[in-house]
Amino acid sequence: MSADSAPDPARRYVVGIDFGTLSGRAVVVAADDGEELGSAVHEYSHGVIETSLPGSGVRLGPNWALQSPADWVDVLRQAVPKALAVSGVDPASVIGIGTDFTACTVLPTLADGTPLCELGELADRPHAWPKLWKHHAAQPQADLINKLAADRGEPWLNRYGGKISSEWEFAKGLQLLQEDPELYARTERWIEAADWIIWQLTGIESRNVCTAGYKGIRTEEGYPSREYLAALDPAFADFTDKLADQLLALGAPAGRLSPQAAEWTGLPVGIAVAAGNVDAHVTAAAADATRPGQMVAIMGTSTCHVMSSDRLAEVPGMCGVVDGGIIDGLWGYEAGQSAVGDIFGWFVDNCVPPAYVAEAERQSMSVHAYLTGLAAQQQVGAHGLIALDWHNGNRSVLVDHNLSAVLVGQTLATRPEDGYRALIEATAFGTRRIVEAFEQQGVAVEEFIVAGGLLKNELLMQIYSDVLRRPISVVASGQGPALGSAIHAAVAAGTYPDVPAAASAMGRRTESAYLPDAARADRYDLLYAEYRELHDWFAGEAYGGTGVLHRLHALKNEVIG
Repeated sequence: MSADSAPDPARRYVVGIDFGTLSGRAVVVAADDGEELGSAVHEYSHGVIETSLPGSGVRLGPNWALQSPADWVDVLRQAVPKALAVSGVDPASVIGIGTDFTACTVLPTLADGTPLCELGELADRPHAWPKLWKHHAAQPQADLINKLAADRGEPWLNRYGGKISSEWEFAKGLQLLQEDPELYARTERWIEAADWIIWQLTGIESRNVCTAGYKGIRTEEGYPSREYLAALDPAFADFTDKLADQLLALGAPAGRLSPQAAEWTGLPVGIAVAAGNVDAHVTAAAADATRPGQMVAIMGTSTCHVMSSDRLAEVPGMCGVVDGGIIDGLWGYEAGQSAVGDIFGWFVDNCVPPAYVAEAERQSMSVHAYLTGLAAQQQVGAHGLIALDWHNGNRSVLVDHNLSAVLVGQTLATRPEDGYRALIEATAFGTRRIVEAFEQQGVAVEEFIVAGGLLKNELLMQIYSDVLRRPISVVASGQGPALGSAIHAAVAAGTYPDVPAAASAMGRRTESAYLPDAARADRYDLLYAEYRELHDWFAGEAYGGTGVLHRLHALKNEVIG
């Protein structure tokens, strides 16, 4: 960077760090207007641990997904210094740091925050490791939690759409107890990675209102009662003792950067560290979408839909509604799809013939881009297919991770681009089902905004606009979560009085970047009606259909153990 383009030493800067599924990204941002001056990515060396434990090689069961805490600390050591170097910003000008994490990613620790998997004698115990958000092996425990709560008429259940997900804290905690009770007893703290990383940055344990509310079943009345937990399992009665009851508002300072963390990151000791947060929820600030009715869909490997409202409603199948869960003073709603980009990745890895791969290489493009180009040439409905986007179960509105994908209409003439487009359409239909669930309960979606890596696919974005029959706005930053974390850091540092004020100055989006085409939308209405029929039929007996997907899932797990 030349002297002429060097950052203004009079400006103040903040750092945002986004901890994703496969990597962590750091971005250096100007606190006055949100200008992004430098970023860096660190790929996790362990990635997603799905088949066997590192080192010991202990095999994992079906539907397991773990991570290594060492990978997260490496993001602090590697990505932050690199982003600072790229930006040219003097670290002394940085006044705050904010983070976000995938959730629910949760781990067992000692009272001082030491992960159990880092204790040598426990490293070969699967339950000692952090359970990633897409760990779905706790579905039996989620089923038990939901049945008992429904039977007892627990008042908090409807706040979570009538079902608690197997992805969330209580299901994963109950699985720990029932499958490794000795390790459960050794667990002194059960903590979201979003809060654990703040502990590493400040040296002080804290908990945030977002993860506690959405992933930890904590409402204004507190956690589920000790009596309820004991009814699940007598040994589970003390579970909430492993959590924390004092919660920080989003954007609040969680503490100051410790000397240890300053050494890792190259940032000044004592700068403000914002309360922990979730990747999807911070992105609302990056889009300056802090007002009621603005739904933000963060579309990547999965999709999370978040929206604030001044109205409290119980929306069936939602992940939760939390007071201040996104913006202080508003009700924050969350829904989601457990796989979106992962579906397209699976298709490319497993369903594309070598000739297509070779042609994509010849044209110097990715297989995704090649298939997208072919699919874009099709008329709506020309492929004759309908798919259900349940390759990783259904997070909303069915809240059932024992479901699996369906594709109907294939013939000997079906081509790879047909299936690829049908899967894009299926994810759009899944989002429409979520939007309809909100609006049927009187929670209006007034603007639909997209963030995340998939917004780069123009065909996908146009299909979503046509399927939803509404304009789509897009986040202007390619690093929405990291920018959102930086915005929260600016609030924690005292630059702004609250997150809406900071988002107004630092966040940005392009409004109505995609507009629906009436003719295509009409045809998609016909296809969506078919999707809804399949959706309800394959959801199971409770929806008037068959339980074939549940039976197949049970048989698979029985066979492979």
